[in-house]
Amino acid sequence: MDKLHFHDMTLTWLDGGVTSLDGGAMFGVVPKPLWSRKYPVNEKNQIELACEPILIQYNGKNYMIDSGIGNKLNEKQIRNYGVTEQSNIEESLQKLGMTVEDIDGILMTHMHFDHASGLTKYEGDRLVSTFPKAKIYVSQIEWDEMRNPNIRSKATYWAENWEPIQDQVVTFTDFIEVAPGIEMIHTGGHSDGHAIVKLKQKGETLIHMADIMPTHAHQNPLWVMAYDDYPMTSIFAKEKLLKEAYTNGYKFIFYHDAYYRMVQWDESGKDIIDSLKRSKEAKIQF
Repeated sequence: MDKLHFHDMTLTWLDGGVTSLDGGAMFGVVPKPLWSRKYPVNEKNQIELACEPILIQYNGKNYMIDSGIGNKLNEKQIRNYGVTEQSNIEESLQKLGMTVEDIDGILMTHMHFDHASGLTKYEGDRLVSTFPKAKIYVSQIEWDEMRNPNIRSKATYWAENWEPIQDQVVTFTDFIEVAPGIEMIHTGGHSDGHAIVKLKQKGETLIHMADIMPTHAHQNPLWVMAYDDYPMTSIFAKEKLLKEAYTNGYKFIFYHDAYYRMVQWDESGKDIIDSLKRSKEAKIQF
């Protein structure tokens, strides 16, 4: 498991599963000859996307960013979403001497199935919370839509991912400080309730842009997904955050990127000056 030490925080990427989604959908209107130079694609036009939660160990508490793809997908879902691996979160935690009951908080950037399916699991034929002692943080807008999806979003907001955990949910409107130095900020864009995460320590910042910038190859503000419900909101939010990040030397961390865990660009945004590569080799390579 890949680790990143950030002052008083230790970040560990857990084994949450892998999907292979259509590259055109993931890069929207961007022509394939452009995006395929930055992110590899297979003969089915699929790109590899990890679904790997980031464990944050800090001040004696254990937090996770998102929850992985879970273990309850059916054969049709596995085929349609190109799932090559489902979650092994419990096994990842065991390697760290932990169990699911040691997770104190889960920071849900949004509740699409590839981020939220790991929140629940089957015990026999009954769905239960995977992390029974955790507070689950999500924006109020996202939580409302999760429970009452529209004609478009009902394909990704599944009742089995929220019904067993509703008593654990803590909502916020624009901003919440989960703990000193751990912030969630509502952006909208990818979904109406989408949020990002900032980790702050001793004047430095790690920023997790979630699905308004799912991989390092989505760095261009205009490169947004066809999956985005509000693409112009994604573009404006990303443009603002990138400018802030370049100016202040933020490092970017990723849930979906199959090649990088962390990337830092220079102030111009043109050159990578620091990075942490994903040690697990992706199946799709250039």
